[in-house]
Amino acid sequence: QVQLVESGGGLVQPGGSLRLSCAASGRLLSIYTMGWYRQAPGKQRELVAFITTGGGTNYADSVKGRLTITKDNNKNTVYLQKNSLKPENATDYYCDTNPMRSYWGQGTQVTVSS
Repeated sequence: QVQLVESGGGLVQPGGSLRLSCAASGRLLSIYTMGWYRQAPGKQRELVAFITTGGGTNYADSVKGRLTITKDNNKNTVYLQKNSLKPENATDYYCDTNPMRSYWGQGTQVTVSS
């Protein structure tokens, strides 16, 4: 059974940084492209970044320059580094394969406030 566990969210001041983690069961990272998604209240989840099995990355235009996706296959973990956070960046983040297979975990919430 596939399991994804997101963590690393929390409260950060404007301009601050966070690193989100997504721990995956099995060898998911070696088989599938993995993505980070965000979901604001009342809106659909949208893909913000993905990383291929070979380590190639791609970002949504709206987040380029502010997010960095990486992974550690040995730890079966995908990361999302978020820099220069603004209050409007506060939302819930989830990881899944790309395209989505609905393996979602519980998500992790990012709050940006002074």
